[in-house]
Amino acid sequence: MHCHGVERNCQTCTVKEEGFLCHLAPAAAKEFEAIKSFLTYPSGSFLFLEKEPVRGIYLLCSGKAKLTMSSRGGKTLILRLARPGETLGLVAAMSGSPYEATVEALEPCQVAFIRHDDFSRFIARYPEAYQTILRQLSAQYYGACEQMRTIVLSTSSREKLARLILHWSYEGRETKEGTRISVPLTHEQIAECVGSTRETVTRTLSEFKNRHLVMLKGATMVIPDRAALAAVGGD
Repeated sequence: MHCHGVERNCQTCTVKEEGFLCHLAPAAAKEFEAIKSFLTYPSGSFLFLEKEPVRGIYLLCSGKAKLTMSSRGGKTLILRLARPGETLGLVAAMSGSPYEATVEALEPCQVAFIRHDDFSRFIARYPEAYQTILRQLSAQYYGACEQMRTIVLSTSSREKLARLILHWSYEGRETKEGTRISVPLTHEQIAECVGSTRETVTRTLSEFKNRHLVMLKGATMVIPDRAALAAVGGD
């Protein structure tokens, strides 16, 4: 594990409003603080690997990470990008099963780690935490459904990519030019999100650019007209 301990004040956390278990009653909050350890992971390092025995849960405090699954033949599918406020390894921790995906830091990440045994004892002692757990699991299930809709139900690479970009745009920033989003992925990694090839993604993005459906500026993408892009995605 490529990481080292860091100090962090959860009371002043900038993602506290959306973070996991960030609004507990005083007694629960005190115990929750006591079982956390803060770690940093450099870009390209792994928080955990698919099929590894569960060690605990990881609360992503800052940075971005990608969740992937791989076939025996070495084909990789990117399930989603995790952003600050998300909890990673929650399904495995709740079920006691191995991790269902690999999580890799796309950029330097700070996480709060809670060991599996400590987490199990905590939720048994404070059942009010289940409401927050249910919200996180529901959001992850919804994301998995969206991924399936994009990959399985779309009939062309053009539709798949349009749907993916639209999904990312929900967390974008509105500007005079349109919806601005950050895409910290290479064309090959974008292809792994939609089950396509790098060449197809490069060709399709070029087509979208020529049709003024997207504007590309390095790792930044601007969508001038979401409705026009939605029409390409079949929505």
